[in-house]
Amino acid sequence: MPQIPQTLHELTVGQLSARSGAAVSALHFYEAKGLITSSRTSGNQRRYTRDALRRVAFVRAAQRVGIPLATIREALAELPEERTPNRDDWARLSEAWRSELDERIRQLARLRDHLTDCIGCGCLSLETCVLSNPDDISGERISGSRLMPEGRAAGKA
Repeated sequence: MPQIPQTLHELTVGQLSARSGAAVSALHFYEAKGLITSSRTSGNQRRYTRDALRRVAFVRAAQRVGIPLATIREALAELPEERTPNRDDWARLSEAWRSELDERIRQLARLRDHLTDCIGCGCLSLETCVLSNPDDISGERISGSRLMPEGRAAGKA
């Protein structure tokens, strides 16, 4: 891992990429989404403060557990300007995200447990299809493999 001298207070996008493990394109995307910020040199090159390293680590950790970028941006916006997330911030935010993550875990477990029950049926309206048609709601209205609401022609949005 490239070492960045402690005396260096601003990082180039390449240095931030090398140190954080995030691609340069990802860093530009994070900046466009308001997750990190940079200043510009007189030559219009991006410069990031060292706290961007922790913000990128925070964003990537949250993404790995499935938190949407918009939610991450909202969380970072709650922090005082230029302050990086610390252990207490992560604990508070991750607690707030716990119920959403628990629901995703339940959905994935349900998918795993019932996937073989309906993988070959194609109709998606069997009484036993708990994945895409709980309680056979669609079967009461239509039959077959119609996934689009009635009245909409195929191919039209």
